[in-house]
Formats: sequence, C-alpha cells, structure tokens
Amino acid sequence: MSTSLTAHLSSLLATTPAAALCVGFSGGADSTALLHALAQLPAARARGLRALHVDHCLHADSAAWADHCQRLCDELDVPCEVVRVHVETGHGEGLEAAARHARRTAFVASLRPDEWLLLAHHRDDQAETVLLKLLRGAGPEGLGGMRERRPFGANQLWRPLLPLSRAQLRAYVDAHGLDCIEDPSNSDRQLSRNYLRHEILPRLSAHWPQAIDSILHSANASRAAADALRDAWLAAFERLYRPDDGSLEMHGWLALPAALRHPLLDHWLHLRGRSTPTTAQRRQIERQCAAKAGQTPCIRWPGSELRIWKERLWALPALPPVEPDWQCDWHGEPLTLPDGGRLRLSGHGGRLPAPLQVRLRRGGERIRPAGDAFTRELRDLFQQAAWPPWQRHACPLLYEDELLIAVAGRWFSERGAALFKATGVRPVWQPGS
Repeated sequence: MSTSLTAHLSSLLATTPAAALCVGFSGGADSTALLHALAQLPAARARGLRALHVDHCLHADSAAWADHCQRLCDELDVPCEVVRVHVETGHGEGLEAAARHARRTAFVASLRPDEWLLLAHHRDDQAETVLLKLLRGAGPEGLGGMRERRPFGANQLWRPLLPLSRAQLRAYVDAHGLDCIEDPSNSDRQLSRNYLRHEILPRLSAHWPQAIDSILHSANASRAAADALRDAWLAAFERLYRPDDGSLEMHGWLALPAALRHPLLDHWLHLRGRSTPTTAQRRQIERQCAAKAGQTPCIRWPGSELRIWKERLWALPALPPVEPDWQCDWHGEPLTLPDGGRLRLSGHGGRLPAPLQVRLRRGGERIRPAGDAFTRELRDLFQQAAWPPWQRHACPLLYEDELLIAVAGRWFSERGAALFKATGVRPVWQPGS
C-alpha cells in the first residue's frame, strides 16, 4: 500500500498545475496518511508542502491534538500552522454544521495566494456523502458527491484520495507505524454521517457486497448529468445576475426548469457567501415569488436570508435582531451599530464639536431636507430612494437636542447641512448587510 499511495500521489502531482500545497491536517488516520505520503515526494516539497490544523476548542484534548500534529510535522520537516477557532452555535445550526463552517472560514482565511487546500476525503467518505445528499432530496449536483477539485474562496480545494478506500489508508498508516488521533466524536452515532458509517453502510455491504461501488457509479452518472446541465444554467445566470448589487432577476429564474433553476440558485448563494436551502425552503422561495406587489417576503435558514424585493432575489446573512430603543452619544469616532453596520466620519480623525445622539427608527420620524419646501416622512424618503427594506430598520438617525438633523449620510436638515459643512466632514454609513 505504501508504494501504491505514494505512486498515486506522484502521478497526480505530475499532471496538475504547480500550485503550492497545504494539507488540511486533523491528525486522524486519513489526513496523516495523506501528509506522510506527500512528505516522501520531492515534487510535493518543491511546491512548498505545509500543514494546517484547525483546533475547534470543543474537546478537552483539543490542545493536545494540536501539539500532536505539530510534533508529527516537525518529525516530517513539514511546516505546520495551528489555527484556533470559536464555533458559533447560536445561528440555528447544529454543532457539526457550525464546526464545519468555522473550519471552512479558517481555511479560507489562512490559505496563501495560489495555494491549494488538500483534504483527505476518500471513496468511503464519498459514498456517505452521496447517501446523505439522497436522504436530503438533492438533485444531480448533490448526488454527484464531492468534486475532486473545485474553487475554494480565491483558491482551489483538491481531494486527491477520492479513488482510495478507508481500508487502504489505514493499511498505509499501519505499515509506517504512524500515531494518529482518534476523535471520540467520530463514534457518536447521533451524528448523521457516523450513523450511516457505522450502522447503515455495513448492513448494505453485508447484503450487497458491491454497494459502495454501485453508489459511486450512480454518483459518477449524476456528476456527468450535472456537468452537462452546467453550461445551460451558467448561461442563464449571466442573464439574470446583476453584479453591482448581487441580486438575481426573479421571473427569469422562476421560469427555468427545475434542473436548471436549482443548481443556479445554489451557485448564486455560494457566490454570495451563503449556505443553500433545504428542499422545503426551495419550495417556499418559489411560492413567495408570487407575493403581491409591495410585500417583501423573507425566507430564512441557518446563517442565511433570502429576500424578494422589486422582482429580484437578494441573498443576505442572517441579520441579528435590532433593539429599536437603542441610542448612543456620538463624537464622530467609528461606531459599530447594533446590526453590525458602521458609522464614521469622512476623512481621518474627524471629530464633532459637540456630541450628537444616534438612534434607530422607531416609526413616524420626519425631516425637512435642506432645500426642500416640505417636511417628509422617512418612510416616503426611503421608498422614493428605493432603499432596501432590510436596511431601513438599522439606518442611523442623528439627533441634536431631540431634533433630527441627518439620516445616515443621505438626507440633512438645514441645521445638519450647516453643521457638517462647518466641520468639513460628513457621516458615512456602512450597513451591516
């Protein structure tokens, strides 16, 4: 097995672009086999081979696992970077999904320009993935399983071990006497993937010895179908997508057949940094596209919101609830708003001669814009300016002695215009969404 694994990797390295290589190294058997085998190859070292270990800080032994990974890399003379992350579990995701999200974020942030991230997924992982996608109602793209190579942020993700089995990688580890981490969570049958791995696939293979081969054959067929459809939905995406604001034209998207509509939606959401919805949520999106004019439907799932406005789809992060009674005295310093937005003054180091009070909308606010003969309700100003509804509730309002003098940096009363002209700066608002 030692010869076949190194020969397999050597052959792949000879036929792939000469990008730098970074192994996502958990310290488990699979990633240990991958890193150790690559370390034996001069071609891999010539590409700046290094390891990246993400410490999720979820287990009492996680620091010891990080030390283990560092020691093994020192023995192999391979640079190792340890990144510690905080796993956020308050967004409706399960622990498994939240940890995956934190790990992905760490990988994206830590990769260097023109560096490929190598992960040790193998053929058994692929079979589990396809079954999970099937149980979640996926189409051809999902049933095609994990791609060997795909874009990953500004970099590339590469899974060079997909043709090899878990048993082959364990044989390599045993043959070289490699010490590996055994994460106890891998035995937790409450987790969907572990349940499939330990309970379902062994029973399928006992009855159908070729079960994994058959699953992967179907995955390859699904992948071929997904690739054949890709050109069609990519062409539609170019017509429907508006790069300046990231929105998607609703009617054109809805008119597509499901085989094109669904992968196009997933592609757009990934492009906007959002997760993909469930089958039920997709149906809800399609139903809400028939909402009456003036309504602004919002479909939510963990970490993401899809809003329908002005006959377009808008993909947003899940916006935190905003306390409407929030207020703050402001001297002009950079100010973080409750929704994660920012308020600052134009220029550098500007300060106000006297503090203003920053509030959020509470309803019924009015302002007479400088040069306007009439006092206007903010609701009307927002509508006339086609201001997105999801930004209006968090728009900073600037008050002087209980008098509204500015709305973000967009509308100013006569007093507000004079004040900011005299100070030589203007408020600048960056919305949280």
